[in-house]
Amino acid sequence: MSNWNPGGQPPYDPNGGQPYPPAPGPYPPQPAPPGAGHPPQVPHPYTPQPYPPHPQPPYPQPAPGPFMRLWQRFGPVHTARRVFKPSRPGIVADPVVARMQKVRTIVGLAAVVWMSVTYKIADSIGDIADKRADQSWISVLLLSVTFPVAVGILLALVPASARRELLRRAARPFGAIVALIGAVFVFPVVVLTGFVEGRFATNPAMTAVTIIVCVAIFVWVLPFIVWGVGLGLVHVFRTADIHETMPPLLAMTLVWELALVDLFTGAYEGVPTPVRILLMLGAPVSVTAVGLWELSRLRSRHGLVVRDLLMREGTPGSGAAA
Repeated sequence: MSNWNPGGQPPYDPNGGQPYPPAPGPYPPQPAPPGAGHPPQVPHPYTPQPYPPHPQPPYPQPAPGPFMRLWQRFGPVHTARRVFKPSRPGIVADPVVARMQKVRTIVGLAAVVWMSVTYKIADSIGDIADKRADQSWISVLLLSVTFPVAVGILLALVPASARRELLRRAARPFGAIVALIGAVFVFPVVVLTGFVEGRFATNPAMTAVTIIVCVAIFVWVLPFIVWGVGLGLVHVFRTADIHETMPPLLAMTLVWELALVDLFTGAYEGVPTPVRILLMLGAPVSVTAVGLWELSRLRSRHGLVVRDLLMREGTPGSGAAA
């Protein structure tokens, strides 16, 4: 007895005085043996369960050889991307705008092909491809003339303190134009000089040089031109290196210049007048709509406006930080 247990009752023991609780039986109840009054119970057959696949460690990809590394670094496609895609630090790249430009290009090309075949503007798909290639080259030439004029106008409008920065930003677009025109002029040079016909293959060494140069022209220069024309027109010769609003402005200017060229050269003759008007105005109207939408998106999403091209102090596009 104690003050804590005045009645002298033993403490409650849920184990009945045992040091540990009773352990359950080692086995579950077994079925009765045969003849004990109950039929034998057949155990349920075991069905193997599928195991989840064991994750395998990723196998390391074999390292490319020295020739493949050299081709990946200096190949025509990779070089064209470095030359014709804008790469200014801090540049705004909107993936929605890029997708819209691709959709507009595909839809416009499909519409031109369909109308050309429907109204017998071209005799075959090859003729359509030739005309599109000619139009792309005309676009490159027009853009190579329009871009210096645009830069000259900006030089006259920007403050004197910002002219050096403007010229620095315009150096890469100028370089892209020169690179593409120089690559294209390789073909007439090698043809007019007789290099392709073996005019300089007067000995075995020069014969080997002629073969190597001819192979390099068709393996490297031609893909570089094809990718360069496409990337140059999509990125408007990387003029976003100057400012993000410059590509849509130049693209809209370029398509209306092409429309004037078609008007004065009598393009799409022999088709009904409504269809001719649609062919001539379809590209300018669609490109202008996309350009205006792009300018609106740059203003609303990124705070970039056209007046930033003037590089005035206090605007997002002024100074070297833009």
